[in-house]
Amino acid sequence: MRYVRIENLKDGMVNFKTLLGKNNEFLLNSGAIIRESYISKLKELGYSGIYIEDSLSEDITVPVFIADSLRLKCMNSIKDIYTQISNEKLLDTKVIDNLGKNIDEIIDSILSNKELLVNVIDLKGYDNYTFFHSVNVTILSLAVGIKLNSSRNVLFQLGMAAMLHDIGKIFIPKEILNKSDKLTDEEFAQIKSHPLKGYELLKNNNYISHYSCSGILHHHEKYNGTGYPMELSQDKISLLGRIIMVADVYDALTSDRPYRNALFPSNAIEYVMGGGGTLFDPDIAKSFINIIAPYPVGTSVKLSNNKSGIVVKNYPDFCMRPVIKILFHGDSLIEPYLIDLKNDSGALNVLITGLADF
Repeated sequence: MRYVRIENLKDGMVNFKTLLGKNNEFLLNSGAIIRESYISKLKELGYSGIYIEDSLSEDITVPVFIADSLRLKCMNSIKDIYTQISNEKLLDTKVIDNLGKNIDEIIDSILSNKELLVNVIDLKGYDNYTFFHSVNVTILSLAVGIKLNSSRNVLFQLGMAAMLHDIGKIFIPKEILNKSDKLTDEEFAQIKSHPLKGYELLKNNNYISHYSCSGILHHHEKYNGTGYPMELSQDKISLLGRIIMVADVYDALTSDRPYRNALFPSNAIEYVMGGGGTLFDPDIAKSFINIIAPYPVGTSVKLSNNKSGIVVKNYPDFCMRPVIKILFHGDSLIEPYLIDLKNDSGALNVLITGLADF
């Protein structure tokens, strides 16, 4: 299979991964033939692209970092918590226990991954953004925590903070959260209140530690002291807050929003690299960029030698030098072959120059 950006989807392509709507209904089944009307709907829902299956990519398998079934369980747990709070009910033990079990499963899944490398592009739209974003930030945060050799206890508390980092947004009007125009000063002030609102909501909850709550409170604090709500800097920001900050920004950048298009992983990684020491803790930023594949398996890329193809393997220690299945020379389809940008002596001067349009 391979990832095709929404602008390159064509009538007759075959969808590979089942897409679910905000209520877990089936939007597009695996094996469905893509039609122009489907493409228009996917654009409307905010999808940047989808995975397809075709003769060019039939031998390519995208690694599974976290199973879709586990993602779905986590999304449902988060949704249950938001629903309880929206209905002005106290959080009960059951919903917190369910969330804790999900976090333990994510930790176990990441620990069992032989290569700590996030090697996928998430398929997400506007409708399920809030819950999908919370799960993604949790997965990314825990991967960083594991990279930093954090204890199991710290990982669990990090996971709880990451899952609930945006819970304060439940008190912000949706028209402000989804506004496509520039926010007024008053509206932005409301947005900036959500870490404190989330912290105040949960700080006296017996099932969530104060350490986790500190991560929720600090997840928009910047390393140079220009963040919010308290303008903390460096190690005055809790470790959990510093980790979640990076994961939150990365996932937001790689998501289509009503007010801007998603960045591709390689561009978002450049942003994180550039923000080390100012926006982000430099050590955490370094750990983060070492667990994200800039060009995930299944991505179509152009090379500096006028050839293009699909990424088939990434190396955690040389993430910009993957193995690529070459398919085109210029615009001409050629006999496929593999080029290993890390190990092939003839490829030392070959660079990825961008994404390919096929």
